[in-house]
Amino acid sequence: MKRAFFYFPLHAILFYCATLTAQTINVAQEPRAQYKRDEYLSELLKQALHVAQYPVQLNHVIVHPHQQRALITLEDSNVDLYWSMTSPERETLAIAIKIPLYRGYIGKRALVTSRQLLPLFEKVTTIEQFKQLSAVQGHDWPDTKILAHNGLTVRPLANYDAMFSLTAKGQVDYFPRSFIEVASELKEIDNPELAIVPNLFISYPAAFYYFVSKEKPELADAIEKGLIKLEQTGEFKALFESYFLQDLESLPYATTKTTELELVNPYFEN
Repeated sequence: MKRAFFYFPLHAILFYCATLTAQTINVAQEPRAQYKRDEYLSELLKQALHVAQYPVQLNHVIVHPHQQRALITLEDSNVDLYWSMTSPERETLAIAIKIPLYRGYIGKRALVTSRQLLPLFEKVTTIEQFKQLSAVQGHDWPDTKILAHNGLTVRPLANYDAMFSLTAKGQVDYFPRSFIEVASELKEIDNPELAIVPNLFISYPAAFYYFVSKEKPELADAIEKGLIKLEQTGEFKALFESYFLQDLESLPYATTKTTELELVNPYFEN
């Protein structure tokens, strides 16, 4: 009786073995609609870990919508990784991998407003004029402190959807959203009362990082090495552009005379 022999390619065997030894990493996910920016950060994370040869299985865990509380869960070992805009306080709660995930665009902020309020912005060209208008931001967002530090009027809220609702109703004058967020958010919300101010935007130094539990330094090291490799090969930039280039090109600033108001961010160091 002849015995049957089965042959498997070496790469298939290695992949199978890696899958068996892969650890599960809990990634924090906010309980809101998931935008392309979330998909991008998940895909970038997967690619970074892949090129770093650090096999993991990602498990997305719904966490409290308040960003600060989500980071605190890293200390409590409920989750292993979270992505967020950085601040000195947040960098004490977890290991910040200091490679800007949005390539400098997180600090460039389009102004979402109610269509009926667009005339308010037509002649605004200075910070002093801009201070007469009111913004809405998340109550625990670093952006809220940045705007307040620059003397701007900010209404802090905890409810993400309510921020768009108040803006659409004209109960606040504007809601700053980053260049890489605003197009997909407005498409998802689909409120015809909302518009982007075409002649004005604000900017400040800022960065969005992966934050890793202090109990997982080897994970943080692997992600950092992977991101550096992706940057060196051009894959980092290519992935970013595949998600956001079209949205960036659709913003009104290329075809309109635009004023950029530069704000100070005392909570960020390069």
